Amino acid sequence: MKPIMALCAIAWLVAAPTAASAQTAADRFFEQLAGLCGQSFTGQVVTGDPIDDSFRKAELVMTVAACDAREIRIPFRVGEDRSRTWVITRVGEGRLRLKHDHRHADGVEDELSRYGGGTVEVGSATLQSFPVDAESRALFTRLDRAVSNTNVWSLGLGAEAFTYQLARPGRLFRVSFDLTRPRPAP
Repeated sequence: MKPIMALCAIAWLVAAPTAASAQTAADRFFEQLAGLCGQSFTGQVVTGDPIDDSFRKAELVMTVAACDAREIRIPFRVGEDRSRTWVITRVGEGRLRLKHDHRHADGVEDELSRYGGGTVEVGSATLQSFPVDAESRALFTRLDRAVSNTNVWSLGLGAEAFTYQLARPGRLFRVSFDLTRPRPAP
């Protein structure tokens, strides 16, 4: 009887998931991003759409400003425009949500705010994609921006760069931030 119990105990130890193996790709992505909390990084537009010229000419800075176990807030400054914040939230087992919080200079929420989507695929520890959600499609339609109803946002996180991307038919916008050279946080 003792040999059988010993074999069962060994089998359980081998098969039991460890904390690291139980983590999902979204968890690993979120934790790596949270590891940048308190740091700012300079970026540049890396796509070729002429519509993005104003972004190309401005200083682009992201600051991983506020992090807790559930949410990460990343203000994205375009020149002097401080109206944008990306909000990444854990919303369930292995799932993340990306929302865009847009504010006026006085802090009042813009009419076009809180749009985004949630992960529907597993993704990886270095890339998560967020197709537009129903709430955002309704907002875009109400504001006569139905062209955005097919948006897919992606966040990439590697050793040297963080990327933010917006893609839809006929539109690609991507900014890459250099993680090798943090700058003083504002």
